[in-house]
Amino acid sequence: MSEKKWAVLIFAIILLAYIIPYTLLTNVAAWYGSFLFWIVLTVGIIGINFFMTKDWGK
Repeated sequence: MSEKKWAVLIFAIILLAYIIPYTLLTNVAAWYGSFLFWIVLTVGIIGINFFMTKDWGK
């Protein structure tokens, strides 16, 4: 994927991190609500950053 597509994907994930907890997960008071959602998104962003930077030195 090109860098622009990766950047758009990261931007979309960041938007989801703000939108989903305040809309769909509003009534979930347990630990597996927003906190777990943000952890999953964080792991996704770390994975994307890994794939973006793995060929940087070449």
